[in-house]
Parts: sequence; structure tokens; C-alpha cells
Amino acid sequence: MIKGLYSAVSAMVMNAARQQALSHNIANLQTPGFKQILTTAEGFMQNQAVYTSGNTLTGSLDYLGNLGLGSQISPEYIDYGQGAMQETGNPLDFALQGNGFFTVKTPDGNRYTRDGRFLRDAENTLVTVEGYQVLDDAGQPIELPDGEVSVTSDGAISVNGTAAAQLGIGVFEEPETELQHTEGNLFTGPTASTSEEVPQVAQGYLEASNANPSQLMTQLVEVARSYEAAQKMVQNHDELLGKTIASLGRIG
Repeated sequence: MIKGLYSAVSAMVMNAARQQALSHNIANLQTPGFKQILTTAEGFMQNQAVYTSGNTLTGSLDYLGNLGLGSQISPEYIDYGQGAMQETGNPLDFALQGNGFFTVKTPDGNRYTRDGRFLRDAENTLVTVEGYQVLDDAGQPIELPDGEVSVTSDGAISVNGTAAAQLGIGVFEEPETELQHTEGNLFTGPTASTSEEVPQVAQGYLEASNANPSQLMTQLVEVARSYEAAQKMVQNHDELLGKTIASLGRIG
């Protein structure tokens, strides 16, 4: 009975964690370049289930199978799949097609992002919407003089037809293992690319979140129902345990 109670509680904890990840994805459905967080449930621990046939002293043990003792959430991982391209017409909106990340400078060091909502600040430096400097291929901030900005598909930036900078784009062979999510839309990882793949830069576009709204809502409903079922199981076990203790008290 106690094992059943522990199993139900572990299911509640696991579903609460999954709900938190799903809620985070839903909150970022409109965030350009957002990469959804994925989670899965897995067994916490298993014991062999056996029973004794015949005399309890001389009988043999028959193996019935494994008895699960609970569930837990697996480590979160990021889905780096490509999001849809959305045209904005803004000359400082950039999107990447393919496996690549813009490089930006934050107070905590250089980071990578797929969010290409860029601006000119008061010093004509190219920055993100959070104010982080966008870096060129030499790791330096990109200075853009006044004028018409254009960007080629390979990331070469020019202003009024004059070359200004080359976007610093990090490309990784296995982003799932090489990159770690830090905060917001930012990732940290190797200081240099580990892949020779060349992503394409699209000016006047943003990459949409790769999370699927309908799929997320379906999963959220499933998790809520699983949580409620586990909660009901906890209540049932608590009632049974109370009745058992009361019955043993009367026998004594």
C-alpha cells in the first residue's frame, strides 16, 4: 500500500514538472527563434515481483515480472528543429535557414541565439531587443553607419552599398550536446563552430517558434488528466491506509 502511495506521488511530481515545461513553451509561442523544451516520463525504479508456490518454507519462488515503483521526468532537452519563416519587411530583422546561430555579447559572456530581431542603438551598434551587442565573424560589435542596410544570404552586411561587417554565425555539428540553454532565447557552447555547414541569412524575415500550439495544448490536457488521476490515487491510498490503521487498532 505504501509503495502504491509513493508511486502515485511520484506521478504527481513528474506531471507537475512536465506541465511547467509545456507552460514555458506555450508562453514563448510568439517568441522569434524560440526552441521548445521537450520532456519524457520514465520509470523511477523497479522491483522483481515473485510469489511462493506451495509451502512457504519449501516452496519455490515464481517470477511474475517487474513491479514499477514510480515515475520521474527525464532530463529536459531542446528541439533545435527549424521554425517557419515569417516575413516582416524590417531591414534589421534577420532569420537563419539551416543549422546556425547569431553570436551576441552579454554581461555573462558570448551567447548564441536564433532570435534575429536586431536594432541600431544610440551609438549605431547592432544590438538585440534586449540590448546585447551582435558580433561579427571576428567577435567584435557590428557598427552600422546611417544608411540603407542590406544583407546577403551568406551574412555579409553593407550600408549604402559599402561593406560594413560579416555576421558572426556559429554552426554546430551536434547542437543537442554542444549547446546548453542559459536564459531566455540564449545558449552557450563552444567558442568556435564545429560544422562547416553554411546557413542562409534571410533579411526582412524572422524565424517563428518551432513549438506547435495545438500539439502543446493536447499535451497540456493529457498532463492535467494524468496529474488528476495520480492525485485521486493518493487520496484513495490515504483512505485505505486510514481504514487499515483503524481496523488494526480495534483488533489490538
